[in-house]
Amino acid sequence: ARQCSRLAVSQQRGYSEMAFTLASPTDVYYSAANVKQVDVPSFSGSFGILPSHVPSLAVLKPGVVTVFEEDGTNKKFFVSSGSITINDDSSVQVLAEEAHPLDRLDSQAIREGVSKASQEVNSATSEVAKAEAQIALECYEQLQKAVEGN
Repeated sequence: ARQCSRLAVSQQRGYSEMAFTLASPTDVYYSAANVKQVDVPSFSGSFGILPSHVPSLAVLKPGVVTVFEEDGTNKKFFVSSGSITINDDSSVQVLAEEAHPLDRLDSQAIREGVSKASQEVNSATSEVAKAEAQIALECYEQLQKAVEGN
């Protein structure tokens, strides 16, 4: 019976369609929108998602999510962390702790953040403080790569 229901669900969406959701606690950028492709950064490596992708779960790492829209344009968002869910019905959810369009990022503030986080890594007096500072530094470094286009 489970396989029958899976076949029925997969026939509801065409093979060239993908319902994509990108959201954070403060913003919803896409809600079941039809897009061509989504490229995501994950701890197991960056990968692209197309319609009919194998169902998967992955953990976002700090980096850029690129959304290729139906009209051929693409939009880029910086994400700090979160989850990626790819379902049987070609729906995809990227739920990020933080997500911001690249054009909203302030490159000067990011450079200052890298500098401050580097100082905090070097001056940390406990392992916990050092680990927290290292996480902040890695996030700022990914932000810097995102705004510089690397």
